[in-house]
Amino acid sequence: MPRRHLRVTGAPEAPLRAALSALRDELGVPDSFPPQALAEAEQSAKAPTPPSHDATDIPLFTVDPPTSTDLDQAMHLSRRGTGYRVRYAIADVAAFVAPGSALDTEAHRRVTTLYFPDEKVPLHPPALSEGAASLLPDRVRPAALWTIDLDADGRTLTAEVRRALVRSRAKLDYAGVQRRIDSGAAEEPLALLKEIGELREALEVERGGISLNVPEQEIVRQEGAYELTYRAPLPAEGWNAQISLLTGMAAADLMIAHGTGVLRTLPPAPDGAVGRLRRTAHALHIDWPHHVSYDRLVRSLDPQRAQHAAFLQECTTLLRGAGYTPFRNGELPEITTHAAVAAPYAHCTAPLRRLVDRYASEICLAAAAGQDPPEWVLTALDALRGEMADGGRRAGAAERGCVDLVEAMLLQGRVGEVFDGCVVDLDERQPTSGVVQLESPAVIGRIEGGAPLPLGERLRVRLTQADPGPGPQPRVRFAPA
Repeated sequence: MPRRHLRVTGAPEAPLRAALSALRDELGVPDSFPPQALAEAEQSAKAPTPPSHDATDIPLFTVDPPTSTDLDQAMHLSRRGTGYRVRYAIADVAAFVAPGSALDTEAHRRVTTLYFPDEKVPLHPPALSEGAASLLPDRVRPAALWTIDLDADGRTLTAEVRRALVRSRAKLDYAGVQRRIDSGAAEEPLALLKEIGELREALEVERGGISLNVPEQEIVRQEGAYELTYRAPLPAEGWNAQISLLTGMAAADLMIAHGTGVLRTLPPAPDGAVGRLRRTAHALHIDWPHHVSYDRLVRSLDPQRAQHAAFLQECTTLLRGAGYTPFRNGELPEITTHAAVAAPYAHCTAPLRRLVDRYASEICLAAAAGQDPPEWVLTALDALRGEMADGGRRAGAAERGCVDLVEAMLLQGRVGEVFDGCVVDLDERQPTSGVVQLESPAVIGRIEGGAPLPLGERLRVRLTQADPGPGPQPRVRFAPA
């Protein structure tokens, strides 16, 4: 099934809480931190390793979902001559986590923060991830502070990073940022988010990069019950993502230049995969002339149209195969680029929630200072590839499991009812099986029929199964009505 993006709001509800608890047990999700790790977190929260440079005069701000408290990044945007200056502060987790400590060992066991509708399972204890290390407003924090200068077209001129004390001035959310920018009420540092973001999006087009605008399933709580809705990302989320991508690309370039690092890589899609997408486009009645590239076609699509949404879901298959690629001693790997970014790229902007980012940040700080990375970083590099792969699989299984559970619980007791939907995917070897996306409720489930299914077309479907019980099998199934 196509990967679905999970965004969660609301409060826990008893039956779902029990099912989610069983899902966490099934996935082996840790339910608590070891006492020694908690003790170390409490101690380091009181006395982190302080940087010597003070940059608390920079009026940084954060942009995150409204309920987020694990704030990895803060930014300040300004004009510089005919170009721009981006200052991007990244939480300095290494100031709190000692290599080889119980806290470090537990982070390697968890690998990533996991998000469930009823709770969050953090990479680091909340005393750090939501407290002393988080870039909360009006708090002085240690950070890796990037300064990236851009020309008038948004191209990178210079990039440097150093440790610094920083202080965010405001915690903003996407919807509020969008309103302020659209209304013209945003002050220049925030208004420039759109200006720079759109310039970087244009450069992404020029590179041949891809940002898929796939509608997300969102779990919300309405009057004491959970519901699922579809949600299209706001433009402000894309502009914000471009600042993170800019920094990740700068980090990759810095690591490549100094011969040691860990890149986020994705090989180009094989010819057969693109050929399959062309057949899918034909089946969906989407005009794809041979002289039009894949990336240009994707940008021309409207995710609100059923056929286009189905094609965008299929496009996610080209993003499979991403991984982490460490290298050292100037021996660059065979693949140094991320095909969707269309450039070298590294994960370095979310160290509170992703293990590898702490290591990427340390390598960049050392490279910028003309030094070798710390030995504890070099020692861990080779193992990071497997650790991050395992953590990514568990995060994906948690995301899919959460949505599957909510779907099954929403539809439990409605077996036999008929819904309006659209076929968004077909099994290559069995065109009588595929995936259907309902209009309401916002459910995506397996569908099996006696005849080939009409890809990208609307049809009436009957619910044949809604099982929230344990197990890896699809919990919701449909058949053509």
